[in-house]
Amino acid sequence: MPDLTSSLDATSLETPRLLLRRWQSDDLDGFAAVNAQPEVMRYIHDGRTLDRAATAERLANYQRHWNEHGFGLYAVEIKETGELAGFTGLAVPTFLPEIMPAVEIGWRLGRAYWGRGLATEAAQAVVAHARAELGLRRLVSIHVVGNEASARVMVKLGMSLERETVQPDTGRRVRVYAMDL
Repeated sequence: MPDLTSSLDATSLETPRLLLRRWQSDDLDGFAAVNAQPEVMRYIHDGRTLDRAATAERLANYQRHWNEHGFGLYAVEIKETGELAGFTGLAVPTFLPEIMPAVEIGWRLGRAYWGRGLATEAAQAVVAHARAELGLRRLVSIHVVGNEASARVMVKLGMSLERETVQPDTGRRVRVYAMDL
């Protein structure tokens, strides 16, 4: 597991209920628990859950993304309890070459955190940050067809359906939503 605490000088964001922060080494077990939930992973990539080792690899990739791009996926922490709920943030969606160049906003929360508006709250903070601090002009968001909860968050953010296509590496139908900032 790489040292994820070394770059904590990057921006963190706060909302009334959430702290969005850089990943820390002690987040691995909590994030592995999120990634082990079949209902959480159902619409992620090929739908398979991830074990602890695969989660560690993802966290290392997230750290590299931050280092390369100056933005990335934030760990989402519940302020009141300090629990890790999942992530939200920005990524370059190279898995869907037809929409490149692009910056994607995305989220993944553990099942216990669904239905409370937390994904929308966190994503709104990221959109505001992308607009005001990063100077981005456009964001996309991609979801596997059938993941209507995720689509509702996209609409709440002010995104509009841009296209439906197929993700090349999985063959799954996806919808691309977009918004100008």
